[in-house]
Amino acid sequence: MAAVICGSLAFDTIMNFEGRFAQQILPEQLHILNVSFLVPALRRDFGGCAGNIAYALKLLGGDPLPMATLGSDGAGYLERLGTLGIATEFVRQIDDAYTAQAMIMTDLDNNQITAFHPGAMMQAHRTRIEARPDIRLGIISPDGRDAMLEHAQQFHAAGIPFVFDPGQGLPMFDGAELASFIAQASWVTVNDYEGKMLCERTGWSIAEISRRVRALVVTLGGDGCEVWIDGERTHVPAVPARDIVDPTGCGDAWRGALLFGLEQGWSLARCAELGNRVGAIKISSRGPQNYTL
Repeated sequence: MAAVICGSLAFDTIMNFEGRFAQQILPEQLHILNVSFLVPALRRDFGGCAGNIAYALKLLGGDPLPMATLGSDGAGYLERLGTLGIATEFVRQIDDAYTAQAMIMTDLDNNQITAFHPGAMMQAHRTRIEARPDIRLGIISPDGRDAMLEHAQQFHAAGIPFVFDPGQGLPMFDGAELASFIAQASWVTVNDYEGKMLCERTGWSIAEISRRVRALVVTLGGDGCEVWIDGERTHVPAVPARDIVDPTGCGDAWRGALLFGLEQGWSLARCAELGNRVGAIKISSRGPQNYTL
């Protein structure tokens, strides 16, 4: 059974700063910030949430259906998906925009500064979700604002259970819109910072949100994650990484594992355990789509 993955396909430009941001940025001078970072190492990867999640799910033996939009420069990404055996029937290519681009700089403490150009992603709402016998579930990951709103409504109307994981897209939505996402979703996943923002904007606690969906997961980075079901919390410990090489794409690797477990009918705690393990493997590799399981 297939999983529709709504999100971005992007080219990631990854840069490594051989220092610490905290030593270069003066907190009392943020109002006149003007900094430059020397980045000796640079590479370009295939990325974007939909692409990275699909990659992880495919490695695990799942059947990903990324729903995303590429620009005029996206032919190489289409070829990449074909090489991986990932279906592209829901991938649209448009001629009047570039493919989304992420410029990501990582320091020695694995802190990151990211600049993101959405490009063709802003047209992602042009592709619709319809009920289909082979589609078992879906996920709303960071995408164009209109696409996230419309695809959630379409999943709900089609009776397809889905994960709402807004990631860095969460600040685009007000409390009423986030409450609507929660009302339509089957599961919600956020990191600890996003969880605090979600609670602040909806006026609901994490426990209360968990009572409005089948389950909610709060990821905690190196501390594992919390699984909340009907107001009750279960902590799922982290899996230690062999080496900490590159955190880019770890969250998407976790999401791919979550979808695989949900496809198999596992408990959410077991899904989270697999997600923590896949995330640990990913962080030991360079590039969001450059690891094996």
